[in-house]
Amino acid sequence: MGKKDELLTGAIRRDALTRLTREERMKYELARELGLLDRVRQVGWAGLSAKETGRIGGLIGQSRRRKP
Repeated sequence: MGKKDELLTGAIRRDALTRLTREERMKYELARELGLLDRVRQVGWAGLSAKETGRIGGLIGQSRRRKP
């Protein structure tokens, strides 16, 4: 079972999170802050609405623009 398969099945464990890239970790952290992490764990990223996904993407873009 690969890294992506573990995440899609909702089996997000601490060791699985450490193998993610920095951007993937940021995405999960933002989902947690927005209260969406439980839904991501249950149905995956495809279960989010376009508005929710756009919010996460916008916050990632903001953080990239702030860093030199």
